[in-house]
Formats: sequence, C-alpha cells, structure tokens
Amino acid sequence: MKLIIGNKNYSSWSLRGWLAAKQSGLGFEELTVDIAGEDWEARKREDGEFQPSAGKVPLLWDGETVIWDSLAIMEYLADKVGRDRFWPKDDTARGMARAMVAEMHSSYLPLRRECPMNIRRQVEGHSVSEECRQDIIRILTLWAEARARFGAGGPFLFGTFGAADIFYAPIVSRFLTYGVNVPGFAQAYMQAVWEHDWMVQWREASEAEEWTISAYEEVADA
Repeated sequence: MKLIIGNKNYSSWSLRGWLAAKQSGLGFEELTVDIAGEDWEARKREDGEFQPSAGKVPLLWDGETVIWDSLAIMEYLADKVGRDRFWPKDDTARGMARAMVAEMHSSYLPLRRECPMNIRRQVEGHSVSEECRQDIIRILTLWAEARARFGAGGPFLFGTFGAADIFYAPIVSRFLTYGVNVPGFAQAYMQAVWEHDWMVQWREASEAEEWTISAYEEVADA
C-alpha cells in the first residue's frame, strides 16, 4: 500500500489517515507532498498516480483501490484487519465513538478556520470567535463523557487508542498550539495523545520539514 500525505506540520487530515494506517498494523509506503507547492498543483492536473483523487490528501493506494478521504481510509483498513482494532467492542461505546468521529469529520468549521493545525508554533493570547469557543466547549464535553463512561481501560477516550483518538489527535495539536485552557481530565488525555509513539514520530518529522504555508502562519500571527 501507498499513503500519500501532505505537510506534516499543517495537514490535519493527513495525520488522521497516517494514524489510521499505523493503527491497522499493515505495511505501507509513505509519500509526502508539499500541498502548497507549485509541483503539487501541477501533479494534480496530470493523469496517473494521484488520480482519481482530484489531488486530495490523504490518499491510500492499495492495488486497484484508491481512497482519498481520511474516514473512508480508516473504514477500509478496519475492514481489512478487523473492526475491533479501531472501534470499542461494547455496542454502546462503539455507537458513541462512531458519532464522535462522524461529528469531527463534518463539523467544527470555526475551529478549523481560526485555529489551523500548526505543530511547530506556540501562540500566546490567540483570540477566537464565539462560534469557535462553542466548538471547543462541545469537544471538551464529548471528551468528558467518553472518558467518564468508557475510559476506565486506559488514558484514551474509550480506554485504549482507537478511531476516536485518531480523529481528535489534530484537535489536541490545535489546543496546544493556541494555548486553549482545558480542565485537568483533558490535559491528561491530551498528554497521552501527544506522547503516543506515533504522535512523537509525526511531530519530529514535522519539525524537520522546511516547507511553510503562509496562510496558516498568518492566522497564528493574527
């Protein structure tokens, strides 16, 4: 399998696809592209390796199968290796985990827009809109419920590391970058995610990148 991802410092959806691939336990070749570079814009218009994804990342290429959405990538991999590797075994916990992942996949536009992922930055005094603040409150409320109801088996949302943590890992990064004030239980959860071996690998790779995307840096400086 090949997994094509964007800049590790900025591409939150690439992080989700990459973590899903790591969680699957399957071997894969990792290809990183500068999503803001002219070369990537040219390659998106070409036929061949990156079609039919319309230039989206992450992109999983497995033989004749091409998948260009992070949630679809995770579900495809879960089908290959067994869904219990990604989702809680308990029906009630699994139902909540699925709902949380779906909400993350489709929601929180103000937070995405006002606090883009930027692993290398530490921003002080970043102001956000009321809409963004409501996104943060909603996420913390979901985290609190998952941890209280289903987190007894470990430090992650549903105890052990799984699909929900994969999808909220970039939120952890955003909260740390922009200095979002969170309660103690969330601090402990965020630390568990941030210190996970795979997140450490991703963070170290992002620090080594030379690419910058000015639009994301300007948001952090605002």
